[in-house]
Amino acid sequence: MGPIVWFIAAAVLAGLELAAGEFTFLMLAAGALTAAGVSLAGIPLWAEVAVFVASSAAFWFFLRPYLHKQFHKPGAYDDSPRALVGARAEVLEDITPHGGQVRLDGGIWSARSLDPYETIPAGAHVTVSDIDGPVAVVWKEP
Repeated sequence: MGPIVWFIAAAVLAGLELAAGEFTFLMLAAGALTAAGVSLAGIPLWAEVAVFVASSAAFWFFLRPYLHKQFHKPGAYDDSPRALVGARAEVLEDITPHGGQVRLDGGIWSARSLDPYETIPAGAHVTVSDIDGPVAVVWKEP
């Protein structure tokens, strides 16, 4: 009966971790799983509790800082032109089927419309849908 109680405690603690998201309950759940594993050997209840406390403390002090560092580190900075997809731009020169210009990210880019039959007048605002080499493919905002 002991291992079942520890498994249930681990499941409840893991469920609470989903709400908290700070790895606290996850470390306690890992301690409960460790206690469930040693309780299968038939050790007394006081030893199971001692294993739970010791293993939870060990997970807390050694595993939790590593998990925090891994999950809270900033993402990689993308400075490629693909990072401009979804950005807004201002049309400087009418965008016709043959080309045009937009001010995008502080620079002037050649541009063409996503719809080749649409002409976008100067002064309009557009959204970048793709970067095709040195040309921004844009569509007019509503």
